[in-house]
Amino acid sequence: MAEQTFELVFDGYWREPNKGGIPDKSGVYCVYECTHDETEKNVTIHRLIYIGQGENVRTRVANHEKWNDWKKYVRGNNQLCFSFAPVDKDTIDRIEAALIFKHTPPENTEYIDSFPFDKTTIISEGRTFLLYKNFTVDRK
Repeated sequence: MAEQTFELVFDGYWREPNKGGIPDKSGVYCVYECTHDETEKNVTIHRLIYIGQGENVRTRVANHEKWNDWKKYVRGNNQLCFSFAPVDKDTIDRIEAALIFKHTPPENTEYIDSFPFDKTTIISEGRTFLLYKNFTVDRK
């Protein structure tokens, strides 16, 4: 496996009641705590909770075993919300690992202290609040 660069385009943010709008495609996703402003029709992102991946992200999020763990980070009238970036199945593990290793979300356990792949650069655009838009990680 050689050094690689990946470009991600994140879409979102789908709030908890609208999670059915998350694409039913292969990709990586981020779970956030957010506040929805009904008057302004926008969300304010407060913190990154988890980064994951799935062959069908809509189904993965809807049936995730950590759902109750994620909810522990939601304060007051806030909600969970999600962003998504499509990723090919053959590179999904490497991209997820790089995102987790760089951002260390509190509900992730794997890849927090180690990165088992060759040098990887991630360039992100779109709905990337609280994510580094351009970073490189090395095998550790």
